Amino acid sequence: MKIAILTSGILPVPAVQGGAVENLIDFYLEYNNKYKLHDITVYSIDNAKARKHPALGSDVNHYVYINSDSFFTKVIKKLAEFFLTNKGYYDQHIEYFIKKAAKLIRKEKFDLIIMENRPAFALHFKERQRIVYHLHNDHLNTTSRLSNELYDAAERIICVSDYISNRTNAITPGVNKALTVYNGIDTKRFQSRDIKINRATIGLSENDFIVIFSGRLVPEKGIKQLIEAMLKLKDNKNIKLLVVGSSFLGNNTGKSKFLDLLNELAKPIEQNIIFTGYVNYDIVPSYLHIADIAVVPSIWDEPFGLTCIEALAAGLPLITTNKGGIPEIISSDYARTIDVDDNCAQSLAASILELYNDATLRNEMSIAARASVSRFDKFEYAKNFFKALE
Repeated sequence: MKIAILTSGILPVPAVQGGAVENLIDFYLEYNNKYKLHDITVYSIDNAKARKHPALGSDVNHYVYINSDSFFTKVIKKLAEFFLTNKGYYDQHIEYFIKKAAKLIRKEKFDLIIMENRPAFALHFKERQRIVYHLHNDHLNTTSRLSNELYDAAERIICVSDYISNRTNAITPGVNKALTVYNGIDTKRFQSRDIKINRATIGLSENDFIVIFSGRLVPEKGIKQLIEAMLKLKDNKNIKLLVVGSSFLGNNTGKSKFLDLLNELAKPIEQNIIFTGYVNYDIVPSYLHIADIAVVPSIWDEPFGLTCIEALAAGLPLITTNKGGIPEIISSDYARTIDVDDNCAQSLAASILELYNDATLRNEMSIAARASVSRFDKFEYAKNFFKALE
């Protein structure tokens, strides 16, 4: 098939600036390049580093870049923000990207257009097109704007979990356009002990018991509740929390009110918490490998939970919550699952303490964790993704 891929219009592909969606696109493009399944053209925002990426040497994957950050385009977006009454489904940055991309796509004859996490991109294709949505978030459900129109516009909707599929299919019960293809990661990268950092370099000792949180520092990820749990464990001086990530996408490590709140909350135990700020995705496995356990304390309905899989691939026992798609991808063999309620911090503290006190249990959970992740390997994901398209 001749396929067009519409990226989300936020970060570039190849994923030189990170981004979960962008990395997942890279995985199935890598698979397509290896097995020569389809002729694919990717429409991405422009990026100088992306243009120099080795992936652009593929003979089956092609890349078209749209400059949405030039002075001229910034002026256009600003004028549109003030003067247009119909401003579009998304913000002006994304709307500019899709308008330019749609114009280019209409000049070609594609068998299929895949819209990555942006179902409302379909509004720019009024003529009959074969459209597939790949939903990484809860962006199309019964409460979504124009939900019926957008559901009808797609031939197939690929979702990252049954939680998202069920939410989407509820728009038109009985039709069931949405199906689940679980996400994947580069399991070899997270299983490898190619250590780029060690405990000493970040001020930790071999006797410390390291609890790691990896992800964006935003309220829905539950980092506040995890720090509250650490406050309850303050008498256990060698239990340390390693917080890997920032509150922003890309490489922005700027401040936010929520970060200020976290820093204030952590002051009584600041010697027991290390905030790394933003780190490149390539280095995340090294941080995981110096930890003893991982905590993914999401208090919102996680669409999937990639950080859970990354921690398991690194062999870490996991503490997480029962929100969204997380229960679909974990087992009690290697994870402790807690409820999100008023006792969340206390439950986190109790689970951390349980694993801290039982090295035998941690070892058993670690073995089970490593054995669980083969079904989430990036090529297994890509194979299932293309099977869903067929």
